[in-house]
Amino acid sequence: MKHILISVVGPTAIGKTALAIKLANYFKTEIISADSRQFYKEMCIGTAVPSEEELHSATHHFIQHKSIFDPYSVGDFEKEALEKLKHLFKTHKIIIMVGGSGLYVNAVTNGLDDFPKVDAEIRKNLNEELNTKGVEYLQKQLKQLDPEYFSKVDIHNPHRLIRALEICIGTNKPYSSFLKKDKKSRSFYSITVGIDADREVIYDRINKRVDIMMNQGLLSEAKDLYKHKTLNALQTVGYRELFSHFDEEFTLEFAVSEIKKNTRRFAKRQLTWFKRNEKTLWVNYDYKEAELFDLINKQIKKASKIN
Repeated sequence: MKHILISVVGPTAIGKTALAIKLANYFKTEIISADSRQFYKEMCIGTAVPSEEELHSATHHFIQHKSIFDPYSVGDFEKEALEKLKHLFKTHKIIIMVGGSGLYVNAVTNGLDDFPKVDAEIRKNLNEELNTKGVEYLQKQLKQLDPEYFSKVDIHNPHRLIRALEICIGTNKPYSSFLKKDKKSRSFYSITVGIDADREVIYDRINKRVDIMMNQGLLSEAKDLYKHKTLNALQTVGYRELFSHFDEEFTLEFAVSEIKKNTRRFAKRQLTWFKRNEKTLWVNYDYKEAELFDLINKQIKKASKIN
């Protein structure tokens, strides 16, 4: 049988970790995390890192293995994840990958797009504009230079905005024009399982998760990280809003409401991204395990017939 990578995707707070652990135990295998927020050891509560019990339930890789001070790109992850898979496939026929970071999942399953090199001064200038004019200025620039990518990207993530803008400015072409249509060859077969639910259910789960994070000490965690707030790793929902509270721009109550709102927006973008893959097996969040495992096993049988 050809080696198989089963990717579990879906919006935040939908139950991806729980399903990945069930699959890992069912197939007696290990898990690779493709959640870019969970790579950093200083960020725990705000990134919903799996609990100690969950981590002991199945072997996980790429969880809190980096520091927020370490430069780490999606390209670095692609290289390390493929190397890890090569090693794991020596002893396992099936590996599970889980995460809501679509770009990172896609990097492993399909490969990254190839972008031309541009003058480093462009990124420096864009970072200065971010600091002096704010993220809204970058959003307006990208909407003008590449409306197609603007409609897909997390416009509240300055790192993503700057990456797209430096290509637009450095090449005089839209960032989206460099997004490839063809997959890179992989030595394994990919099966993608997506978890979905009605919008109201997703939003309710998100709101409850944020409340749980606050009760677990997210405010204190963010306060400890506040002095490093300009680092790329911290340009993420759950921390940015609390940093604005520490800057006395938001009340705490408003900051929490903004975390919920921005997380809901993020979940919507996640679904838009993942639903572009027509081969994804979508299941409802209250799926029946036996039926889902049967569905996956049928896909595995199909994969075993592919040369």
